[in-house]
Amino acid sequence: MRDARADGALLEFSGHGGLRLRAEAFGGEAAPPVLLLHGGGQTRHAWGGTARALAEDGWSAVAVDLRGHGESDWAPDGDYAFETFAADIVAMASAFTAAPVLVGASLGGIASLLAVGLEGAPARALVLVDIAPRFELAGAERIIAFMTARPEGFASLEEAADAVAGYLPHRARPRELGGLAKNLRRGPDGRLRWHWDPRFMARDRPRMADEGFAERMDAAARALRLPTLLVRGRLSDLLSEEGARHFLDLVPHARYADVSGAGHMVAGDRNDRFTRAVRDFLREVAPPLGSSRDVARSW
Repeated sequence: MRDARADGALLEFSGHGGLRLRAEAFGGEAAPPVLLLHGGGQTRHAWGGTARALAEDGWSAVAVDLRGHGESDWAPDGDYAFETFAADIVAMASAFTAAPVLVGASLGGIASLLAVGLEGAPARALVLVDIAPRFELAGAERIIAFMTARPEGFASLEEAADAVAGYLPHRARPRELGGLAKNLRRGPDGRLRWHWDPRFMARDRPRMADEGFAERMDAAARALRLPTLLVRGRLSDLLSEEGARHFLDLVPHARYADVSGAGHMVAGDRNDRFTRAVRDFLREVAPPLGSSRDVARSW
């Protein structure tokens, strides 16, 4: 891993099997780290102002492009299993001199939970964003349908923005499309496509509804011994209140934040409220004080 020298500095990690993972860091290089891990089909730019806000609190906030997403390498063998994403997180977390806080949304949360609970990834605290072992299958199918709906891509940013607005009717359509542009890549045919490896959505890749998935997630949750926060979007069609309560039964010490006005993409829907919940949690249970070499501890 290369150390950050300034806000917005680009970093490179070596993931599972040596795959190159790109990231962007905010805050001092000696500050204790927070790894921000986005959802499937997103990029490191999905976090809005969260990274800068955490940097203001004294953290080194590192937003990562997961394998096959953004500027990170595509898996040459098409390996996008949940366990492989988890192995990437183990590799990244182990690259720091201090155990990082892990903040994972959806896919990033699945991988973080598996990495900490089953693989022993070093972590100081864990924040799961709208994901838990029990979820609504209809919500997952809706996400998959959107991600696979336009393999031909889009002719313009405006066309892509229209598609997003149709998928997220509760979110105001942005007038400025620069943020959306960071999640798209232009192909040789001139059309814009989402900035992820199409094999990530291959029919034979592991799915959240696969047999044994929920049981592995349950086992990972039961094993958690570190400060934990579950953030749910109140409008989410993926994580229900019942699903959140099931997680809290498995992890009795976990905190819970229910963000009004937000759907599954909590950080993008209500970044202000999401960021406040994370900042308040970390200020209470894992303030970035003392040596940056502090290690994770039981809670």
